[in-house]
Amino acid sequence: MTDVVERAPETVSTRRPPLAVRPVAAIAVVAAAVLLFSASRYGYFGDELYFLAAGRRPAWGYADQGPVVPMLARLMDTLAPGSYLVLRLPAVALTVAAIVLCAMLAREFGGNATAQALAAAGYATSPFLLLQGALLTTNAVDTVLWVIITWLVARWVRTRNDLLLLAAAIVTAIDVQVKWLVPFLWIALAVSAVLCGPRGLVLRPMLWAGAGVAVLLSVPELLWQSRRGWPEILMTQVIGGEQGILGGRLLFVPMTLELAGWLAGPLLVCGLVGFLLRKSLRPYRFLGVAWIVLELVFMITGGRIYYSAGLDAVAIAAGAIVVVTAIGGQPAVPRHLLTAGVLTVVGGAAFYVLRATPWLPAERVEPPRSNSEAAIAISVYGKFGWPELSDAVVDAYRRLPDADRAHAVIIADTYWQASALDELARDRLPPIYSPSRGWGYFGAPPDDASVYLVVGSYELVLQSQFGEVTPIGLVDTRLGFPGNTQQVTLWRCTGLLKSWADVWPDWMHL
Repeated sequence: MTDVVERAPETVSTRRPPLAVRPVAAIAVVAAAVLLFSASRYGYFGDELYFLAAGRRPAWGYADQGPVVPMLARLMDTLAPGSYLVLRLPAVALTVAAIVLCAMLAREFGGNATAQALAAAGYATSPFLLLQGALLTTNAVDTVLWVIITWLVARWVRTRNDLLLLAAAIVTAIDVQVKWLVPFLWIALAVSAVLCGPRGLVLRPMLWAGAGVAVLLSVPELLWQSRRGWPEILMTQVIGGEQGILGGRLLFVPMTLELAGWLAGPLLVCGLVGFLLRKSLRPYRFLGVAWIVLELVFMITGGRIYYSAGLDAVAIAAGAIVVVTAIGGQPAVPRHLLTAGVLTVVGGAAFYVLRATPWLPAERVEPPRSNSEAAIAISVYGKFGWPELSDAVVDAYRRLPDADRAHAVIIADTYWQASALDELARDRLPPIYSPSRGWGYFGAPPDDASVYLVVGSYELVLQSQFGEVTPIGLVDTRLGFPGNTQQVTLWRCTGLLKSWADVWPDWMHL
């Protein structure tokens, strides 16, 4: 039987520099302050409203995610009802933890205090890696769980303590209930370990025992998905269509580096080169190869450019070691110029993060000039307009005749709209339905409603289902997201033509 603790190979030193507590803590504190400020701005993001709505409808799975984030949203909303700042605290805490873990990865690779601080700064000045933590989203949670997994695996390379692999598998079991991306991480790690070593990683009994636990815990969600035609897999087709809009495969890697930021991007490239060329990083080379494998897989399959962001921390940490070693050795350019260049990049990256922070009050935020501009700044514009939309729908509902109000229901065109109404006006409105995303699986409208108050949608679509379709209002907020709170028509629909049991599956969309 394999011992739980096995002596590390001679190529990996079992001694590591002390953790750079003060500089790393200082960076983490500043990042936490930026995140808390950003998290306190404007209002609920559309997806956050959806998670709150899903949390009020507990299930083993949802059309586009697992149950972890909806349950987390429900917990935070129970602790502080209506507080979007409290709702976002788990994402803030996880992101700050990832900054510290990035420094600990640099330490695990043998980096000194300067390398650890530079690694932490690289993560903390990446607008994507940092500011995604100002919202409670599946990606904010998934990215950090990947950082935890890779840190545990990196420690295993040095210590050969198989309990670390068991811990990584437990984190994986949690992450599977967030998104279905983490199996790609393990496949990439396994393939890379077989190619580059340590080949024994894929043979450890504790790893496979943990994998069994992860699969067992995933059975309820798998059953939920299979009984509904695997909607989470179908979501990949929707996501794959975005790639052409965002530049296609040709720009996939450049956009990935741009997303990382001014400092993290160059560190990431240096780290990937370091994994391949530096002797001290050779035992961890499979981590860099895994990043490349995942990037290629997601580029070919049409994944989003940030899907592999959870592996950025290992490359940033390795890159910090490469840069610090270059400064301390015999650089090709004078050391003082190289140091000044690094400090300039760090300062510029920090300035870029501060520039991307939502400082402006809502009244000074400019509305989007186009749908594409709104899509690019979705995390900003997706926070506006929900109270106005809710009030407009409530007003339209109250203006209905008493007889209609007694048997009316709401149908929202998008899952953001339905979720906003559910969060902000459910005590003032009749039952709410939507064919969009997970809402379509929450249930179809009843056939016996006298009036269907429809939010959004197209007149021709509505005329195929109702005998009478009448516009009764228009929502067009100054700030908001097109099609959700801007250019949204409210319709009064009567005279149902077909049973919802027959029509709803055709209306449902992801």
